[in-house]
Amino acid sequence: MKKIASFTVNHDKLEKGMYVSRVDGDAVTYDIRMKKPNAGDYLSNGALHTFEHLFATYARNSALSDDVIYVGPMGCRTGFYLILRDAVSKETAIQLVRESFQFISAFEGVIPGSKREECGNYLEHDLPGAREVAKDMEQVLKDWAVEDLAYKE
Repeated sequence: MKKIASFTVNHDKLEKGMYVSRVDGDAVTYDIRMKKPNAGDYLSNGALHTFEHLFATYARNSALSDDVIYVGPMGCRTGFYLILRDAVSKETAIQLVRESFQFISAFEGVIPGSKREECGNYLEHDLPGAREVAKDMEQVLKDWAVEDLAYKE
């Protein structure tokens, strides 16, 4: 079988940040790397799950909601994929991620979609953990620019 694009990225050289993973027609996949791969520190399941609920809720309620195709975690627990229509500029995509992370880092209250009837694993949430990761990533992406979206060689 042909190797998929995300497996061709050298994960030993990958650092925290936001990258363009691939472009498929009018869909741009962003790799939002929140933990350094293979470094022994991964997103906990509870924090990852809560982060997913908050990130997806914010992005799908933003002014870009019609251009959000997908928000979801990586199986390796080192980050998230965000898929947007290519009508969204790269600058605007970075801004959406920054705003989403600001929302998550300050979030208090009931996690959207966390009731038993709304979620398939409603007991496994970690709001403090999700907030901590968001605060860390706010610093990582503070000065992120379009030229930083390319994977480093």
